Amino acid sequence: MIVVGVDGSQAGLAAVSWAVREAGLRGTALRVVHAMPAWPLETPEDARYAYVARWMREGAESMLADALERARREGPRVDVETRLLPGDPRDTLIGAAREAELLVVGSHGTGGFRGMLVGSVALGVSGHAACPVAVIRDLPVRPGGEVVVGVDGSPAGAAAVGFAFAEASLRGTGLRAIHTWDGPVMGGEPFPEQAAREKAETERRLLAEALAGWGERHPDVKVTEQVERGHPVQVLKDASAQAELLVVGSRGRGELSGLILGSVSHSLLHHAACPLVVAPPEGAAGHR
Repeated sequence: MIVVGVDGSQAGLAAVSWAVREAGLRGTALRVVHAMPAWPLETPEDARYAYVARWMREGAESMLADALERARREGPRVDVETRLLPGDPRDTLIGAAREAELLVVGSHGTGGFRGMLVGSVALGVSGHAACPVAVIRDLPVRPGGEVVVGVDGSPAGAAAVGFAFAEASLRGTGLRAIHTWDGPVMGGEPFPEQAAREKAETERRLLAEALAGWGERHPDVKVTEQVERGHPVQVLKDASAQAELLVVGSRGRGELSGLILGSVSHSLLHHAACPLVVAPPEGAAGHR
């Protein structure tokens, strides 16, 4: 099952559209979830402020009905249900997705500040949910574009590679696997040309090793391997401009021990130009 969170924002409705298409590709059900404070759901009808609670419940139910109508219109063959749940949106969505294949959220919601590129809910669930999290912006869809995956060669990044291969296979599109490196500096000068070539060759081998075996599991996926000198955020941001989907791990080999969401994935939540999936490492609690 795929879980998608909605809050009445345009980004939330874009997330529903993306999620129902994804559910159709996977042949699985879709659950549309909205979280709200517990008290309107628990207030009895004879309470002093029952009319306020009723107004809040009706607004939430209307929001879910709109999302349900959109999902059924755009994915008529997908089994869709709605849930109105009490609690903080971040914790509630993480809990609702505990047994899900994928959690989908909009990049920002109705409560975000004007000009913010990503909202607190998207940041709060990415790296914390037990399953991969897709963050969707209200942007034009690029059907037929590549799936792009950032590869750093870390064991934690293997889940992102596997997710990206599976997505490219589902979508019938190519996969671009990108690995970046920054040449060290010696005495204030960059590596000599020969040393830089040797370093690049080492990084190409690292990428090949990270991809080893995945092509055999997904022989229908055409893979383009890209090794580039530069900062991963900038390189992946540029690649996302022409991509249908960007996939990254929640943290990489350069991150501090204990970090849940790494600096690269955090930056791309703000700057990716296409839907972004943040995949937790294999072995994360509840990882599916």
